[in-house]
Amino acid sequence: MKKIAVVTGGCGFIGSHMVEYLISKNYFINIIDNMSVGSMHNLRHLNSKDFKIFKKDIVNMNFEPSIFKNVEFVFHFAGKGDIVPSINFPQEYINVNVNGTLNILRNSVKYKIKKFIYAASSSCYGIPKKYPTKETENINPQYPYALSKYMGEQLVLHWAKVYKLKCNSIRIFNAYGLRSKTTGAYGSVIGTFMKQKIEKKPLTLVGDGNQKRDFINVKDLVKAFYLSAKSKFHSQIYNVGSGKPVSINYLIKLIESKTIRIPKRPSEPDITHANISKIKRELKWQPEISFEDGIREIMQNIEYWKTAPLWNKKNIAKATEDWFKYLS
Repeated sequence: MKKIAVVTGGCGFIGSHMVEYLISKNYFINIIDNMSVGSMHNLRHLNSKDFKIFKKDIVNMNFEPSIFKNVEFVFHFAGKGDIVPSINFPQEYINVNVNGTLNILRNSVKYKIKKFIYAASSSCYGIPKKYPTKETENINPQYPYALSKYMGEQLVLHWAKVYKLKCNSIRIFNAYGLRSKTTGAYGSVIGTFMKQKIEKKPLTLVGDGNQKRDFINVKDLVKAFYLSAKSKFHSQIYNVGSGKPVSINYLIKLIESKTIRIPKRPSEPDITHANISKIKRELKWQPEISFEDGIREIMQNIEYWKTAPLWNKKNIAKATEDWFKYLS
């Protein structure tokens, strides 16, 4: 008989890859997703006999035995992302990313799941003083999204301490790959560039392009989540990135497109660089997919971003007005 796992946000970008990987490990998956961002399109290549979708909002959930009973692991990806909307609607972000997480934790304790793995964000570090950045670096969120994700993480660790729920938290750096979000607010640089490439528009380069990001391929990322669940370690925080930052100029070189510059944004680090020595040592995990191979795969599947919103210099300026207003 197959073991059962719960994946919240399982129809979204990272969640759908988690579902796919768990199926390859002979799990049946209960997916919780309100479809605000996720899409069945992300699961269409999978056998529908291997999962069941519960269209629910984590904020309004009560106890759900049909979802959580006899479950081994819970992987919690559901939540609100994006920086700019969090500045405009902070209450929504606290409600979903904190209170929604609370509801998943309550179910996890009640139905005695074996381990809870939380998708945290490296944005909790703000602009770190040390690179590569360790899990012990000072916490300094720069905007409500980062704060809400860190609050969710603290809730998870508190539940582990008080209610003896085994858990780990994965602080994700710059995840990229197939099925990354194509709708909603201005966000992911790679998704933005793909749509601009399709439409033969110049890529909107923030600042001089020398800023570096620690991109981690989603396929490597979900393996880290799985190993974290299967391991003997619990109540731990792990950074997950490639450990090899690349510049936005290098990304543009791989995509091979012209650019147009837009102003550098305040409260953004010039570099994100994960120290991944802890997860390599304790979980024996390490990234396997090179950035070049990852971008090559995206370019081969670029039509996925055909329906994504097209961002240009003008509408990016409009979308980021409050960013400059509040974070300058």
